[in-house]
Parts: sequence; C-alpha cells; structure tokens
Amino acid sequence: MSEIGIWLVGARGNIATTAMVGARAVASGVTDPTGMVTARKPCTELSLPDLDEFVFGGHDIRTGSVLESARRLSENNGTPSAATLSAVEDDLSAIDQRIRTGTALNCGTAVAEMADATPLEADRTVSEIVERIRDDYDEFRRANDLDAVVVVNVASTEPVPDDPERYDSIDAFERAVETDDRDLPASSLYAYAALAEGHPYANFTPSTGSALGGLRELAEREGVPHMGNDGKTGESLVKAALAPMFAGRNLRVRSWEGHNILGNTDGHVLEDDTNKEGKLASKGGILEGILDPPFHNRVRIDYTPSLDDWKTAWDYIHFEGFLDTEMTMQFTWEGSDSALAAPLVLDLVRLLVHADERGRAGLQRQLASFFKSPLDVDEHDLSRQFRRLSEYADKGATGEGEATTEATTD
Repeated sequence: MSEIGIWLVGARGNIATTAMVGARAVASGVTDPTGMVTARKPCTELSLPDLDEFVFGGHDIRTGSVLESARRLSENNGTPSAATLSAVEDDLSAIDQRIRTGTALNCGTAVAEMADATPLEADRTVSEIVERIRDDYDEFRRANDLDAVVVVNVASTEPVPDDPERYDSIDAFERAVETDDRDLPASSLYAYAALAEGHPYANFTPSTGSALGGLRELAEREGVPHMGNDGKTGESLVKAALAPMFAGRNLRVRSWEGHNILGNTDGHVLEDDTNKEGKLASKGGILEGILDPPFHNRVRIDYTPSLDDWKTAWDYIHFEGFLDTEMTMQFTWEGSDSALAAPLVLDLVRLLVHADERGRAGLQRQLASFFKSPLDVDEHDLSRQFRRLSEYADKGATGEGEATTEATTD
C-alpha cells in the first residue's frame, strides 16, 4: 500500500487536530465520511488515495500535543465524541512524534504571543528558516517511506503584506530569501519550500501562501499543483449559494450585512485588525463577484471566547423587487468551525495527489468551490464552481483531459 504524507502547518490547532482525528476514525471504521466531497459521486469515480494511506506530521509554534488538543475539543465542544477520541488516541500520540517547531515570521503580534516554543525565526535568517523547513519535509518523507507529501496551511491568519508585487518573479522571491528579507510571511516560506521540493500545496487560510507571482511561476516551472485561499465552510458557503438566486431573479440587493461571532484561537487572532484585514476581504469579496453594484456590503467578525470552536453568523439582506418593493431576508448559520473545515482539508489532499500523479501543474482551478478567494478564479457562484469540479471528475474517471493545461487554463 502506498502512503501519502500530509504536512500540516499549524498541526496542533483545532482544524488540523480534527482532520487527523477524522482521518483515523474514518479509516478505522469508527465513523463515516459525511462532510467529505470526495466521498460522493462523481469524485468517488476518481482514483484517489484512501484515508488509511495518510501519514500526518507538521509544524507548530506551540508545545503540548495533538491528543491534548483533541481532548480539549471533545470536552469543550463535544466534537470529537469521547468514543471516537478513545479509538484514535494511540494514532494521535504517534503523530506527535512527527511535529516540529515552526516559524511565525510576519504572522503578527497576536500569533507571536501564542508561541510557547522558540520559533525558527528567533535565531535564523530567512534562508536558514527555509532550509530547515525543507529539511523537515525531507526527513518526514524519508523516515516514513512516503510516496508523496502534501503541505496544507491551516495556521492562524497572517496580516496582509505591504507590497506583495515585489515578489512577482521567482528570481525576486529567491533574492529576498537570500538577503534575509524579514517582510516575507511564514505562509509563503512554507509554500516556497513545498513547491521547491515538488510537494503539492494548499492554503486553507486567507494568508498569502502561494499567491505571490514568484511562487506561481515556481509551481509551473517545477510542475507542482497548488491552490488557495481561505477555506469556504460556513457563512461564505451560504453566500456563494444564495447570492446567485438574487442575481438570477433580477432582485436588486441594496445591503448585505454579515455579523460573525466565534471563539477558539482563530477568533482571538482576528481580534487584531492587522490579522483581520485579509479575512474580511476574503469573506466580502464573494458578493462583489456575483451581485450587480452598487450595494452596501459589510462583514464583521467578533471574538466571543465562550463559544470555543463554535461559530455563529447572522446575515441581513435588504433587497428590491418589482415596483420598487423593498423586502428583507435573514439567516443564521451555527456550526463547529473545525468539523466544517477538516473534511475539506482531507478532500484537498486527495484531489491534489490525484492532480500531481497526472502531471497537472500550477493552480488547480477545479478546486475553486473549496475556497472563499480561489486564486485566479473570478466565478464565485457555488453551483458553477461545483460544476467545474464535477466536470474535472467526470473527465478523470473516463481517462480524458490528462493534459496539464486542463487544470491551468480558464
């Protein structure tokens, strides 16, 4: 049996922990794959790696253990259940041996204050940080005799870089690494190390990741698939499904207010306005890509510690119909942040491995439905994004569309 390595950036966080618990629980038959897109047709027609092939490792800036994180989630939120957790405890303890201390370079004060281990940037240059990350990837692959490694960023949201355009070529990016440019964000260092080593990369956060022009160039040059940004799991998922209804019926949206409250580490980090900026842009941009202007579009995110891993979104939509009739719609979304996100992380790994095995390089636009701000995809209508994934799966199942350009042209 082949084995696939999953290197999680933010490995002791809630999403990573839930993904690891879920993968082991599904593989051992303790639970079913509800919530996984790849567990239903047409994706089940593709040749995808099974969850029992997954070997987990990763980086974090916090000590503790994955098992401790899972117990805390179970006790405070009820997910995973005590029975599920009991069934995978030994697996989680083994995973902890494969987690190393990472970097939080340019992740902001809120993230830096969470670190209780000495991050890589404390005593290393940027080039030394990258070298250490690449070494950790390589050691993980060799020690576990892995057929492939996929790197997924599920760490807390970083501030938006001041001038990302200056990294628009791989030469510029590598020059910045060699000259110890401390403005480079951690997410992009992880992405660079992955792509340079030939490992597929997914950015499940609003952070910069592989969005820089130089890293896109590198992915194409090295023939590596990658995609991001920011997993679409809750309120934004509903927006992407609901907004096309208003547009299709020619109902003029005048205002769309979205108010989000959440607990957990992500909520705490997003209290910092510099970290929150990218998240707000990602959540708000969905409507801009579907509805006709002008309309008022505002998103708020507030930290509510008592919610722990649960999040609530209340949306108020003010719209006009025939004869200038003013009407409203409201909805409330309540969900477990990690239980919504974790299965999508597993989906992305399976689909990136599929793309990599078939030589599909660069941005994987067929994965747009997984992201709030899918790179180089202007279509935000969820049903059309789903259709693109279905078409990809249909072609893959019949052996069609194997050329690398299939996934990299719009």
